[in-house]
Amino acid sequence: MIHTTPRVLVSDLREHVGETVSVCGWVNTLRLQRKMQFVIVRDHTGMVQVTHKRGGESDSTEAALESLTTESAVRITGRVVDNPIVNLGGLELVPEQVEVLNRAETPLPIDEHTGLEHRLDWRFLDVRMRPQAQLLFAVQTTLEQGMREYAYSQGCTEMHTPKLMGTASESGAEVFKLGYFDRSAFLAQSPQFYKQMAISAGIDKVFEIGPVFRAEPSFTSRHATEFTGVDVELAWINGVEDVMVFEEQMLTHAIAKVADVHGEAIRETFGVDVTVPTMPFPRVTMAEAQEILRAGGWDPEGTKEDLDPEGERGISAHFKEQTGHEWVFVTHYPTSIRPFYHMRPESDPGLTLSFDLLWKGLEVTTGAQREHRYDVLLKQAAEKGMSTEPLQDYLNAFRFGCPPHGGLGMGLGRVLMVMLGLDSIREAAFLFRGPNRLTP
Repeated sequence: MIHTTPRVLVSDLREHVGETVSVCGWVNTLRLQRKMQFVIVRDHTGMVQVTHKRGGESDSTEAALESLTTESAVRITGRVVDNPIVNLGGLELVPEQVEVLNRAETPLPIDEHTGLEHRLDWRFLDVRMRPQAQLLFAVQTTLEQGMREYAYSQGCTEMHTPKLMGTASESGAEVFKLGYFDRSAFLAQSPQFYKQMAISAGIDKVFEIGPVFRAEPSFTSRHATEFTGVDVELAWINGVEDVMVFEEQMLTHAIAKVADVHGEAIRETFGVDVTVPTMPFPRVTMAEAQEILRAGGWDPEGTKEDLDPEGERGISAHFKEQTGHEWVFVTHYPTSIRPFYHMRPESDPGLTLSFDLLWKGLEVTTGAQREHRYDVLLKQAAEKGMSTEPLQDYLNAFRFGCPPHGGLGMGLGRVLMVMLGLDSIREAAFLFRGPNRLTP
C-alpha cells in the first residue's frame, strides 16, 4: 500500500493541528467504552490519544479499533485536533483509517511488575515498553559521541583491533577458548596488546570502542562476560599523569554533552542529576588510600593489597566529603596486583605507574604508563613467572624503536550505570551476557 499521508512523530504533532497525518507506533492502552473508543498510541518520541465516536455496524474504524491488542503495531491516519482537556499534550487524533501492521498476541509475557531476570528474557519488549530503557540508549549514544569528539579533537586515530587471538592475551586467565579450524583461538579480553602495537606502528594516539570478553564467573551487579570497552593509548607521553589528564578531559566533555542534551529527561526518568565534574579530579596514591581507609576501620588485619568494593566505596565517600568531588584517581598500585607491562618507577620498583578511576565508589577505568623497553619487559614477565614464548608477537613490537606510551581501558556499561543510578550492569547493555546468560 502506498501512503500519501506523511508519517509524523508524536513529538511533532503540535505543528500539524488541523491536518491529516499518519502516526506509526504501538498500542499502549485501550479504553473501549460504550459510546467512545480511546486508544493511546506510543512511538519512540511520546504518546498520543486516538479518539473515536462509535458509528455502529457499518463503522470500519470502530471494528478495527475493537480488534486491537496492547503492543500491536499500528498505523493510524487521522486529523490532529486541539483538545485542552486531553492530558497528553492537549491534542488528540481523530482516526480516518486504522491499519493493524502486526497484531500482538495476548497476554504479554511481561508487565511493569516483572523482575529483571524475566524482563531480560523478553528484552525487546522490556526496552520498547519502558521509557527508562529507551532513554538509556539515547544517553549511551550521546556519551559515546562526546568521547569520540574529544578523542578526535586531540588527534586520535580510531582503530578496530581483532577480537580473535592465537594466544591467550594479557595474563592468560579469564579468556574464552574456541575452536578455530584445526586449532584453538581465544576471544580478546582487552585490545591492550594491539593498541600498543598501533603505537609502535607510529599511530600517535589510538582510540577504540569495541567488545571485550572476560571469562570470569562473577555474578555481581557490575560484571559481564561481554561488554563494551573504551580504550585509549597515547604515544610520546611524559608520564602517567598525561593519561589521567586526557581521561578527565574526555569524561568532562562527554558528561557535559549528556547533561546538555538529556539532563532534564534523566532527572525526570531516573531521578538523578548529571553533575559535570570540575578538573582536575582528586588523586590519591594506593598507600595513602589504604591509610585513610584503615583509620576508618577497613581491613583491620592489614592484609589487603588491593581495594575491595567496600574500600572503593569508602575512598570515594571520603573524597566526596573532603572535596565535594564524585571522582577520584587511585594511583601507584603495587606490582603484585598489576600486569607485567605496567611501568615501574625507578625510585620504587615495588609500585607501578598505574591508576584506577572511581566514580561514586565504582571502578570505571584502569590505566597506566606502559613499559616500552624490551629488556625490562622480559625481566618483568620473568618475575611474574610468565613464559615469553606465547608473547613473542607482542614483545617484538618493542624491539625496533617503540616510544614511551600509556593508556586506559574504561567500561562503558559501568559509566552508564553510575550516571543513571542503575542497580545492575544488566540494565546498561541491550542484551546482557553473563555466566548464566547467552540468550536472547
